[in-house]
Amino acid sequence: MDSTFLIPAAVLGAYLLGSIPFAVVSSRLFGLADPRSYGSGNPGATNVLRSGNKAAAIVTLLGDASKGWLAVFLANHFMLPNMAVGLVALSVFFGHLFPIFLKFKGGKGVATAAGVLLALDWVLGAATLGLWLLTVLFSRYSSLGALIAAAGAPMLAAMMWGANFQMLAVGVISLALISKHWPNLQRLLAGTEPKLGSKKH
Repeated sequence: MDSTFLIPAAVLGAYLLGSIPFAVVSSRLFGLADPRSYGSGNPGATNVLRSGNKAAAIVTLLGDASKGWLAVFLANHFMLPNMAVGLVALSVFFGHLFPIFLKFKGGKGVATAAGVLLALDWVLGAATLGLWLLTVLFSRYSSLGALIAAAGAPMLAAMMWGANFQMLAVGVISLALISKHWPNLQRLLAGTEPKLGSKKH
């Protein structure tokens, strides 16, 4: 297939895939309230967990991570060039942040970013997830884990790959994640950030 058509189609398809709001979908499947109507109002797994339904939160987490992984996996499967794979990674991630199906008001992108990183390089993805998991286990703050993992991911990518477009894409994703978590950082500093699993009405 002509790459002049394939690459734009892959980028658009990745954005639409990223726009699928698994938090809303899983909440409807489990008969829960719209996750945008309680807690932080964020359509993501952490906020769905505040409903008290762990199964719905797990479905949300797996769905959001899988769409990030699938978009990049397919880009690699069809042997798109390095820059195109990076664009697909950015597109699926920003599709989650600004989904057309939710009037461009999406989640914070942690699970989708994890899926993207695992598809780009499973070692990078596993190392970044390890940073998140260790932070959450010791602090019980999901947002703190996300911030530390986001800060660490581009440094790990640079050490593994050197300077290339995919490393740049990881850097952009990391900056976006930190930006989306800025209010969480302020609450962490103020000591008012809710811990993982706590209900927030």
